[in-house]
Amino acid sequence: MKRRTFLKTAGALGAGAMASKFSFAAPYNTFPTVRVTADKRHFSSKIIEATIAEFQKKVKNPELGWLFNNCFPNTLDTTVYDESTANKKLTYVITGDIDAMWLRDSSAQVWPYLQFMKKDRKLQDLILGLINKQAQCVNIDPYANAFYNDPAKKGEWFSDHTDMKPGIHERKWEIDSLCYPIRLAYHYWKETNDATPFDAEWVKAQENTYKTFVEQQRKESVGPYVFGRTTSRGSDTLQVDGLGYPVNPVGLICSAFRPSDDSSIFMFLIPSNLFAVTSLRQSAEILRKVKNNTDLAGKMEALAQEVETAVNRYGIVDHPEHGRIYAFEVDGYGSYLMMDDANVPSLLALPYLGAVDVNDEVYQRTRNFVLSEKNPFFFKGTAAEGIGGPHIGRDMIWPMAIIMRAFTSTDDKEVKNCIETLRKTHGDTGFMHESFHKDDPKKYTRHWFAWTNTLFGELLWKTYKEKPQLLV
Repeated sequence: MKRRTFLKTAGALGAGAMASKFSFAAPYNTFPTVRVTADKRHFSSKIIEATIAEFQKKVKNPELGWLFNNCFPNTLDTTVYDESTANKKLTYVITGDIDAMWLRDSSAQVWPYLQFMKKDRKLQDLILGLINKQAQCVNIDPYANAFYNDPAKKGEWFSDHTDMKPGIHERKWEIDSLCYPIRLAYHYWKETNDATPFDAEWVKAQENTYKTFVEQQRKESVGPYVFGRTTSRGSDTLQVDGLGYPVNPVGLICSAFRPSDDSSIFMFLIPSNLFAVTSLRQSAEILRKVKNNTDLAGKMEALAQEVETAVNRYGIVDHPEHGRIYAFEVDGYGSYLMMDDANVPSLLALPYLGAVDVNDEVYQRTRNFVLSEKNPFFFKGTAAEGIGGPHIGRDMIWPMAIIMRAFTSTDDKEVKNCIETLRKTHGDTGFMHESFHKDDPKKYTRHWFAWTNTLFGELLWKTYKEKPQLLV
């Protein structure tokens, strides 16, 4: 199906249209069908379908079985496009209700399927194709965060005051945009031992990643990146000559924008810097072991060590109630911002990304802070409690943050409560959303947000495999 045609009908198909009333106590087969019908799915995997069947058979809660069927395959059902050529696997993955591929979102959307690749070669090829596609995108412009599949397309943000090129959807510089593709490629390699993705294009993308990170340390100059947008929304543009507020070059990497696509206040975004440390080391391992590129691998490792040292010196601050914890953003001069944002990487999600150990004392104190009302974007209402962020605004909780709370918890009761909250707050749609109002789950944003759908499926499957007693 052509993307243009698909997007016109996606309101009903992508997120599903369902009856406004139904019985949650009824048997599973009385739930309305909201998943895209088989003939309209973009990709079908026998192992994923078998996984859904196993979950529904073994998990006695029919609503969770229904949600798993809707959410877990949502990326495959609705967002993937095979663009392979005779010589190379290529996969384009849209984020959902926006016809563009974010490096971050696309990586996260397919992440939960890595564990099933060995049983489905076509699924493995799909992810291989995405790794290849992402390398091409990074080499078009490592400062861009989202791309079109049409290299000649000029989209809605082409008038932004930055070095826009055709084929780029948006050019907001975000550290995590270069980290997520490394995370995906590294774990693909670990799961399959397949070195196919690591060709000259991929190595060039690593060179561009390293170059961009070093430029954005801003040691010798502010670097080549500037950004401005004619907008009434201050978080959609960069202040101070399109460069953001000044930083003291202490070894950290500037991130002009957060993973939410909102501009940073202090440019050293700590969750993304910690993510970069992990990603640099993963890239270095591939470069050293697969490509025998010891020169670039050594540079990657040295940069990772420098950033890690700087985070420990400048990114950990004294909170009057929670003690030594990670700041959200710092400027290297001594100023810092205390909060957390729902989008990933966040402070809460650091263990999920492999950036810190879940039992690390600084992380645990930080986690207590971000899940408290001392975090200005932690909201508590009659329907739920959880983390939101400036991107949507006050009182809007992100399911993604509730999922991350479960992933980073060592308390069974907390995990169970998170799953129950998610079960009760899908707003009678059968899908997860970007955000919902703390008092009214039917007031939500983004009816079709594949990342959160698939992420929720990942949580349910992990819980089923490890602690099925929590799914009752």
